[in-house]
Amino acid sequence: MPRGMFITLEGLDGSGKTTQIKRLAAWLERRGVEVVQTRQPGGTPAGDRIREVLLDARSGALAPMAEMALMFADRAQAIAEVIEPALAAGKIALCDRFTDSTEAYQGGGRELGSEVVLALHRLICGGLRPDLTLLLLPGFDASLARARRRNTRDEAQSGRNEGRFEQEQDAFYRRVWQKYREIAAREPERVVLIEGDLTVDEVHEQIVEAVAERIVLATHPG
Repeated sequence: MPRGMFITLEGLDGSGKTTQIKRLAAWLERRGVEVVQTRQPGGTPAGDRIREVLLDARSGALAPMAEMALMFADRAQAIAEVIEPALAAGKIALCDRFTDSTEAYQGGGRELGSEVVLALHRLICGGLRPDLTLLLLPGFDASLARARRRNTRDEAQSGRNEGRFEQEQDAFYRRVWQKYREIAAREPERVVLIEGDLTVDEVHEQIVEAVAERIVLATHPG
């Protein structure tokens, strides 16, 4: 059986990833493609517990290295439990965030640098790389404001506050933003950058165009 395809969506919180990954999954399924959706952190029972620690505002100031170690613990479990089985079964694995997020948030935002993140990725993830990464970078200010509003709304509805990262200062997010752009420039064959204040439909159109091209290339090489 041919190996499946691994697609990730990346971007700042509030960039619209959650909406777009759902729309992409529906678009693929309408075309008869088997899809497995997951997210990081989370997506497995162990990962969901790690997510609570990482995102809950009550966790306070985790040491940057501890934060990064938890991210990779979650990722290792997701690869073993969800991503690799899906790929081995010939399915498309759609993941909301992967190692690019760790490089951007911990490597850039926490200023740990890219080298330690990529070294841990090679060790813990066996070098597993997405076949395609869709990087959503709408306007910085609008994206961050949207993320903060969403967390306030979600806390009011559920009682859970997953806004630990949104409590960071804008300078932190500027570093995350810049690191994402560095990743896109470093790996243009993998990362498709979708930027600007586009409508939901306009972003979706660019996403399906990029995915359709890769599926055709994967099915009919050359």
